[in-house]
Amino acid sequence: MKIGVTCYPSVGGSGIIATELALKMAELGHEIHFISSSVPFRLNGNIPNIYVHTVEINDYNVFKYRPYDITLASKISEVIDTHQLDVIHMHYAIPHAVAGILANHMSQRKVGIVTTLHGTDITVLGHDRSLERAIRFGIEKSDITTAVSESLKQETIDIVYPDKDIVTIYNFVDEDKFNMETREQIKKEMKARYGIKEDTKVIMHSSNFRKIKRIDTIVRAFNEVQKEVDSVLVLVGDGPEAMTVKSLSQSLGIEDKVLLVGQQSDVVSLYKMSDLFMLLSEKESFGLALLEAMNCGSVPIGSSAGGIKEVIQHGKTGQIVDVGDYNAAAKYAIELLINEDKYNTFQQNMIKDIKTRFSEGKIVNEYLELYQSLIQENDNE
Repeated sequence: MKIGVTCYPSVGGSGIIATELALKMAELGHEIHFISSSVPFRLNGNIPNIYVHTVEINDYNVFKYRPYDITLASKISEVIDTHQLDVIHMHYAIPHAVAGILANHMSQRKVGIVTTLHGTDITVLGHDRSLERAIRFGIEKSDITTAVSESLKQETIDIVYPDKDIVTIYNFVDEDKFNMETREQIKKEMKARYGIKEDTKVIMHSSNFRKIKRIDTIVRAFNEVQKEVDSVLVLVGDGPEAMTVKSLSQSLGIEDKVLLVGQQSDVVSLYKMSDLFMLLSEKESFGLALLEAMNCGSVPIGSSAGGIKEVIQHGKTGQIVDVGDYNAAAKYAIELLINEDKYNTFQQNMIKDIKTRFSEGKIVNEYLELYQSLIQENDNE
């Protein structure tokens, strides 16, 4: 099978999932063609069955803005015909799905189009009425549209009103990278690196530090936790809220217990160092970092926003609180950190649940079946 993939190549959940899915397909022997503005950041080195086609955009005086969408569609069409693709997988409704649909009309060869909705294309762009028709078009004219959570699927229906069945396929965790192997050893080494005492508990959060992530809620929850439990808060990432978080930590008098470590390439070791992972977002279509941290052994406390409550089974694999309720988050955190038996039970339930619902084998197979169904349909026409 020959599969074209278009995604945002920079850091972000959609690009990570698109790349990891493509890598797994390549391992199964399928030929993958990335068509994007640059090489996806998780694509390292020369990998068998993986090809990258970058979109070159020229500047012309006639255009006020560089015509990326049209150039992308033209490039996708070129790759479809040159490499005889069978399926193209577009990650995000706009601009990618729309570009893919246009490319399919340009091409000499008809391909199946799968579009995956990841969140921002609906939860943010979907509220822009100037884009609503384009988003609906991208969803409806794709052969198959998927969403990464039931919550996102329902939000798409409520906001965009597409006349299209949407299939929910959850994100998956890369089990080769994110796992509990040598967790205790790495935890000890990482604590020594950051000057954290061995008995001190570690609460962690990682994101792009946007206001929507409600990191201030995490800091306020941690402030209550550290009054009862010897603990530190490790915040991984960077973004517009970084200085706000720093100022809040100072005003609460806990700046020496809040570690802002910036963006890190080895986030796995940080996950393994942490005892709890907090994701208390105002909106979250899925929460890939949450799933990755969980499979590294970090027990989660999440908000009730979006897909978070689908990833975490409340009271079994983690705890869920209302958005903004830092007192409840702190209460749950203290319970888990002082009750070793409860913590271990949650951790065991969590790992078992991930293997059942979010394993790479399960999710990759679901996408594989979609691709094959489209190829069969085209063969029968």
